[in-house]
Amino acid sequence: MLSRRALMGTAAATFAAAATLAVSPRARAAGDLRVLNWQGYGTDEAWALESFKKKTGLNVVHDYFNSEQEMLTKLRTSPGAYDVVLINSTYTQQAGEEGLIQPIDTSKITNFSTLLPAMRDSVYLNTSGKTYGIAWVWGMTGIAFNEDTVKPAPTSVEVLWDPKFAGRVCLRDDAIEVVSFAAIATGQDMNHPKDLDKIKAKLMALKPQVKTFWASEDEWNKFFAAKQFDVSTYWSGSAARSKTNSKLPVGFMIPSEGGIGWFDGLSVAKGAPNADGAAAFIDYMVSPEFYYEWATKIGAPASANLKANATLPDSDIGKQIHGDAEAIKRLTYMAPLSDKERQAYGDLWAEVKTELAQ
Repeated sequence: MLSRRALMGTAAATFAAAATLAVSPRARAAGDLRVLNWQGYGTDEAWALESFKKKTGLNVVHDYFNSEQEMLTKLRTSPGAYDVVLINSTYTQQAGEEGLIQPIDTSKITNFSTLLPAMRDSVYLNTSGKTYGIAWVWGMTGIAFNEDTVKPAPTSVEVLWDPKFAGRVCLRDDAIEVVSFAAIATGQDMNHPKDLDKIKAKLMALKPQVKTFWASEDEWNKFFAAKQFDVSTYWSGSAARSKTNSKLPVGFMIPSEGGIGWFDGLSVAKGAPNADGAAAFIDYMVSPEFYYEWATKIGAPASANLKANATLPDSDIGKQIHGDAEAIKRLTYMAPLSDKERQAYGDLWAEVKTELAQ
């Protein structure tokens, strides 16, 4: 990451630790249930934790990560420290193979039968008849824009390269994501592009465009509110939250050339001190009861629970975004990548990012 970003991340992490009482693994108190997730991603909503505590007596404490690699590192270096962990479906197999998560007794997940079969039964979450992740939410990664300054609304991924927005573009600092968008822009397979030289050239062409990079939803919202950019890559659920909760004039679209589809699951960490409590928390997280409050009060990705999605009013912004059938048809879903591919994309992005930052 850029040095400026590293400093910002350190400061943000320090503040988050103090503000949310996220404690070190060794500081676990009796009766605590420890959850590892992105900050501000549903599981740490104060009203939800209060409701869960009233139901179970369990006090939920969070620790946070800023990337999937950091999440894996925390699981590797702190065995027995966590009960529940949020894992993108493309990393669940790897986590299971490394022994970082354990099989889940789905009989304890009362909402299991109403989850979308395509996600619930996905090979990404199930191995050899055992379930290692419970499908939680799904969403899209596309292009967000300022509805006040970007008119008409864009429809193409090429808006990122449009000279009209020179110095007004923001990208997520994530190698896989930027490579995926460049692959879409160059007509290649998003998950396994063959011509990385063409992708590198396409990304290098963003030099006059890029204003800054973002790592977290909170950071994105702050940059947007400060009018740092007009166009950015972004997540659909985050766009709903930015509009619903932060009251920002955020538009969101899936490019005509295609967008990124994904789904996240909740897993039980290997050696979880409270596996039963973990199952109860996961069941609450996938319930219609929790999802309705999260989606309507804050804004959320689409639930993997069919009954949960059905509770939303037609006026809900998230329902409008995730109910766009034509946009969904344009999605390619993220697939697991080999270590070789991850390394190649990481090396490519490191080189490009250095050039873009100059």
